[in-house]
Amino acid sequence: MTADAKATYEAMASVYDLFTAHYDDELWIGELVSALERNGLRGERLLDVACGTGKSFLPMLDRGWEVTACDISPAMLARARAKVGEAVPLSVADMRALPEIGKFDLVWALDDSVNYLLSEDELLKALSGMGANLAPRGLLLFDVNTLVAYRSSFAETVVVERAGRRLVWRGQTASDVEPGSICEAVLEEDGGPAKTHEHRQRHFADAEIRSAVKRAGLTLVDAYGLYTDGILRQPLDERAHTKAVYIARTG
Repeated sequence: MTADAKATYEAMASVYDLFTAHYDDELWIGELVSALERNGLRGERLLDVACGTGKSFLPMLDRGWEVTACDISPAMLARARAKVGEAVPLSVADMRALPEIGKFDLVWALDDSVNYLLSEDELLKALSGMGANLAPRGLLLFDVNTLVAYRSSFAETVVVERAGRRLVWRGQTASDVEPGSICEAVLEEDGGPAKTHEHRQRHFADAEIRSAVKRAGLTLVDAYGLYTDGILRQPLDERAHTKAVYIARTG
């Protein structure tokens, strides 16, 4: 994630789980694990990049995986730490300059975290860093928003009311935004202007993703599309699916 994303998630860490409470994390992770297993997943060591508050790795702990995780936001990591204590090694790290933390059977970056990278160069650096943390025969998985998502959710206003709180997502992006554009939205906490969190993401087309994977020294082994129901589908259709999921390996 970029420095802008760090500021955003530092500010919204306290409401992140509330805003995403409707996500079916178990279904989502189950779909991803099934896809990974079809592509030869083995082992039990996961590096979760841009782990946020831990929602992306908790289902893997339940599956018996040994998890290591990192995020650019200390505030988000503090929320994750409150859930797992010392059971998961957590560290602050920028995916554009990811250190070699270890050799993992699976490295992933979920929930469109890659879209906070604002250039092809940043994408290449992130993929290269994640690839450097793969064990032999290990797999890398990441997802990105498609142009459909930016022309819909980043162009719309959505109100979420839970636990006596009101969160308003206001898309700032044109409904006919061009491919490869920087897209923006703001999240207003309780409608107060002093608690407005700005989100800036870049759309990466399928061709850009495939090129960056190859330039990072990785081999793309599978790709999926999905709608908001979280079910993986093939073939990936950028004109219909709201999200794309890619699986790669070293070599």
